[in-house]
Amino acid sequence: MVERKARIFNIQKYNTHDGDGVRTMVFFKGCPLRCLWCSNPESQRPGPQIMVQPRLCTDCGACAAACPAGVHVMTPGHGLDADRDCLGCGRCEELCPASALSLIGKPVAISEIVAAVEEDRPFYEMSGGGVTLSGGEALMQPEAAVSLLAACRGLGINTAVETSGYVKPETLLEAAAHTDLFLFDLKHMDPERHRELTGVHNALIHDNLRLLLDRRHNVKIRLPLLKGVNDGAAELRAVADFLSPYRGYGNFRGIDVLPYHKLGVGKYAQIGRRYDVAGDPSLNEEDIARVSASFTDGGFHVSVLRH
Repeated sequence: MVERKARIFNIQKYNTHDGDGVRTMVFFKGCPLRCLWCSNPESQRPGPQIMVQPRLCTDCGACAAACPAGVHVMTPGHGLDADRDCLGCGRCEELCPASALSLIGKPVAISEIVAAVEEDRPFYEMSGGGVTLSGGEALMQPEAAVSLLAACRGLGINTAVETSGYVKPETLLEAAAHTDLFLFDLKHMDPERHRELTGVHNALIHDNLRLLLDRRHNVKIRLPLLKGVNDGAAELRAVADFLSPYRGYGNFRGIDVLPYHKLGVGKYAQIGRRYDVAGDPSLNEEDIARVSASFTDGGFHVSVLRH
């Protein structure tokens, strides 16, 4: 029998932000959302993708000559055609004399991922940590994600899933059977504004959040905040109103505020895309304190996660 694989683009060790304790992050390829500020744009396409390091590239053209899909273009310098799909053959990466290319999103056997996760078991036991599935949206690969969660759970490793919530309810519940904590994003409460910012409507997201909370699965809310976009009093009040019925639930684990950062901006050019966030929507310390107070004053537990 062929072993199930997941298409992932990174395994990150010693994370302390995405779940309890010290964690290993497994980043899955593919996301149904297109958030304008996404810090992992290489995660969005479900298939393989090439990333180029411009400072290393010598514009020799070897990649363009070797690429069967025409992803590499010389205009006259090296560029990537973001409208073409990489086949994942890896020829360009192998041939590049400057080591300027990386193939992002390779299929990896679940057993291999589990082995990498299990390497840090002493850290999990010492800190109450475990594994967190992220992306992209890990639940876009439902069979692989559930298999990985079940395998880790079977080994006594704490499991968490970072999710956009834009998945089939049955997929969410199947994953929930093997998940200790969901880190659930709320980007914007207004349906049309949410569509403008992420490319999708938020009704399914809200329904799935209610589903998890009502079924008593552990959930921590994550609020990625951009100044002038979703940090206003009306937007924050809408979040609080939505969450208020669940404030006393033992499985509602509070709110993480994630102020906007620029750590992923440089990745866009590396995959042949343009970064479309206008201006600088960073929040200052006064803004962050204001946002936090708006929730703590309403009886919510709030943490601020800075990158």
